[in-house]
Amino acid sequence: MPKIVDHEKRRVLLAEAAWRVIRRVGIDGVSVRNVAEEAGMSLGSLRHYFTTQSELLAFSMRLVSDRVYERITKTSWSGDPRQDMENIIAELVPLDDERLAECEVWMAFAGKAVADPSLKSLNREIYDSLRNLFRMFIATLAEKGMMKPGVNEELEAEKLFALVDGLVVHGVICPDEVTRERIAAVVSDYFDHLLQPGPS
Repeated sequence: MPKIVDHEKRRVLLAEAAWRVIRRVGIDGVSVRNVAEEAGMSLGSLRHYFTTQSELLAFSMRLVSDRVYERITKTSWSGDPRQDMENIIAELVPLDDERLAECEVWMAFAGKAVADPSLKSLNREIYDSLRNLFRMFIATLAEKGMMKPGVNEELEAEKLFALVDGLVVHGVICPDEVTRERIAAVVSDYFDHLLQPGPS
């Protein structure tokens, strides 16, 4: 009886192999040959799933986004908008080894996407979806009357996006200094300054 191959699982395994290569030698070291070796697969087998390096990189890049989105959708809602937002932000920043690996790989992809048309549109698509997430955060706080008066919602969404983006970059570059405790403290301080004081 012929062996049944789960093609999607193979594609994911290859993408994860690409992540490991990126973390070890950088994105410029990613080739279909290197990834095939990392995955313990023949070059011919890899080309059955990805015919070009660009296809492999695009799938690998989207997989990072999909993993984060999956964790966000599984986040438990407390009913407290601030706590819920802090919980979602925690899925985007490098608070443990898994999220640090994702952030390292994501930064490599984002840098590559600047000059690679095959990744540029995907990078923009994911950027826009994140931007809309932060707009939704701020709109929710505004609707519930939780923000201090005079806040420009559009500008505040950009500030929050930039803050989280910066924490990702700093957490990858200086993980010994920008620790999970430091990241959590910065996010908490941001909301302290944005929101009306709660009942004492």
